[in-house]
Amino acid sequence: MPEIRVDPLSGHKVIVAGERSERPGGEPRCPAPAPIDIAKDPFAAGREDLTPPELYSLREGESVSGGVGDGLSGSTADSAGWSVRVVPNLYPALAADSPTPPADAQPDLFHATAAGGAHEVIINAPESVLSLAELPASRLADAMEVWRLRMRAHSDAAYVQLIVNERREAGASLEHTHSQLYALDFVPGEVARERERCGAYANRTMGRGLLEDLVAEEVRRGERIVAIDEEAVLMAPYGSRLPFQLMLAPRLPRARFEDDGALGSALLHDGLTRLARHFGSSPPLNMWVRTAPRGAEHFCWRIDVAPRLTHLAGLELSTGVNLNIVAPEHAASVLRDG
Repeated sequence: MPEIRVDPLSGHKVIVAGERSERPGGEPRCPAPAPIDIAKDPFAAGREDLTPPELYSLREGESVSGGVGDGLSGSTADSAGWSVRVVPNLYPALAADSPTPPADAQPDLFHATAAGGAHEVIINAPESVLSLAELPASRLADAMEVWRLRMRAHSDAAYVQLIVNERREAGASLEHTHSQLYALDFVPGEVARERERCGAYANRTMGRGLLEDLVAEEVRRGERIVAIDEEAVLMAPYGSRLPFQLMLAPRLPRARFEDDGALGSALLHDGLTRLARHFGSSPPLNMWVRTAPRGAEHFCWRIDVAPRLTHLAGLELSTGVNLNIVAPEHAASVLRDG
């Protein structure tokens, strides 16, 4: 029977109605995409002249040093031989020199500020593939280390959001696997609410961590766990808003993704591969790193994976309440056993 669940981290309500996937045409499907036309791929190795000058690159055979990157790559800048490459977004949503809009006569009604900050593109690998799942696990590990490095480079921002959009159905304008980093000069409301819920939970429980306790209880119950390794836990969240949504959380709690410690790259690759295997190809998806915002005393980073197998419709857009037609317990079982 359908039920309304409250996500413990965000407080969002979701209607879980697994029986709706059994109605005609209701089962989530994922048509296989066409391969990338390499001749039109501006992110392919050897086509570095088609992007803005790079901010940072990890060269083949190198490892991330742990610094923040100085914007220089020496004589190898903007040349082939890289494994991960970072460039400014050609069409930035944020910029350090963004002009301040003129003040409106009715600021209580019409208020705008400069879109300050930074907007970068992290090309996850030189291979012309659509999904991180198509890369070797070592490539994803390299990409995640650079995600961390570039987040550190913007440590003065109020909040740094790292996202991945895969396939056009999920908002990717370019097909080649890449990430985007937004350095914001404000803490988004969604993140602020999670910060408040984590703080309130810590106050009620004499300093306990909300995500840490959630992961421990999920592992104890087991019904929504997909996989576990020595670094992280992969699960279908109790309040999943979308079918086959996944969440990766570290085994050892740590506030910020960008701080030293394990990133769970092997388990993330395993989870993305399980999705691709179940659907016959990697589904369109959005993925993001949730790290501790400024001022968070009690927080733990995580990675959310949201496959785009169904469309947001009137209920979601009018109320903010999602209707999930695949119960998280069923999704976890399918991916765990598949």
